Amino acid sequence: MRIIKQGQQKTFADTTQANIEKAVADALQNVRDNGDAAVRELSEKFDGWTPESFRLTDEQIAGYIAELDEQTLEDLHTVQNNVHRFAEAQLATMQDLEVETQPGVFLGHRHVPIAATGAYIPGGRYPMMASAHMTIITAKAAGVQRVVACTPPIHGEVPAATVAAAHFAGADEIYVLGGVQAIAAMAIGTPSIEPVNMIAGPGNAFVAEAKRQMFGEIGIDLFAGPTEVLIVADDTADPLTVAVDLLSQAEHGPESPAVLVTTSDRVARQTVENIEKLLPGMPTGDTAGQAWRDYGQIIVCDGEEEMWEVSNGFASEHVQIFTAEPRDALDRMHDYGALFLGEGTCVAYGDKVIGTNHVLPTLGAARYTGGLWVGKFLKTCTFQEVRDNDASGELGRLCGRAARVENFDGHGRSGDLRAAKALGDSFDWLENVDVHA
Repeated sequence: MRIIKQGQQKTFADTTQANIEKAVADALQNVRDNGDAAVRELSEKFDGWTPESFRLTDEQIAGYIAELDEQTLEDLHTVQNNVHRFAEAQLATMQDLEVETQPGVFLGHRHVPIAATGAYIPGGRYPMMASAHMTIITAKAAGVQRVVACTPPIHGEVPAATVAAAHFAGADEIYVLGGVQAIAAMAIGTPSIEPVNMIAGPGNAFVAEAKRQMFGEIGIDLFAGPTEVLIVADDTADPLTVAVDLLSQAEHGPESPAVLVTTSDRVARQTVENIEKLLPGMPTGDTAGQAWRDYGQIIVCDGEEEMWEVSNGFASEHVQIFTAEPRDALDRMHDYGALFLGEGTCVAYGDKVIGTNHVLPTLGAARYTGGLWVGKFLKTCTFQEVRDNDASGELGRLCGRAARVENFDGHGRSGDLRAAKALGDSFDWLENVDVHA
């Protein structure tokens, strides 16, 4: 293995500096203590944004939608249909269950939608329509009754495209509100914003830290950091495509890792040459260039086995496969957020249009979780029913013995009582009471 270009590797600790943790903790406590006044204060401080109401009315939403051209609206609907179709197909795989495990004993589960969720749609420099699709449509497909959408103003203006995306995705409430104050309002609640039970969606380091600190009190989709891309390539890969796709993800931010793992010296060398040619003419070249300089990596492996081993080691958010047999990755890769198989697809498709969810694990979290999907908005809740009297009695005997090994006599008594009622068993503690009263 030869490292052609060495970049830094980010960890979760890198994204949770003490000053961010303290600022977020103070902001969350401020909202707990002062409600709407704190939200308004924080919005003024961080976004210079204090409208009469953060929540958009139906009339305002209609007005922002009217600002968009027909092609934008048509494309928006096409993309949202793609996301909805895939979410519905995923939902169809999640079947309720009921099974008779022994005569008269029925066990099962039901997939119960979360009652209320929040969708954080980041803004900053650009409207992020795609995040609205991913966090709202998927929740609605799961059956969530109330979805609250929050998105920040951009340069002091309401992002009309994001508002349209949130509305058509099915958001029940839309707030032009960003940052920690949006997370706090949705998670803690205020007199004007009822709290939700879960928040999904990406954001900057402050948003990610706010979600982290609120986790446990509410659910979150996952812990998120800067966007990552890993390209796995053999000698059949096109170095221009590799270079373009690495830079397409590097433009997300100056700390976005872009990595090539390959078995080909030629592909590695020509990729570097192409990146150097492409960056000067790239509108987002300043951001992409910094990310490539600081976090870009190229590793040349001695063979396929090493290539797959090294690639799994990154546990990258996005993994593109440019090999002669790209579907081999379905068996060879096990630590990743999402796979993009073959030159005909790319991470940009997943980010924007193809229909799979783009909220994915970063910073190594792909070792233990997948990304956002319809199942994240469902609670799989079990139920049990013993219909047969003898079965209840036999379980009671078993429960009595098992509980007392652990010194849980109260648990044992619950079993004893059923054994007494069903099978006529006697127990010292029941001598002075009428079992059949």
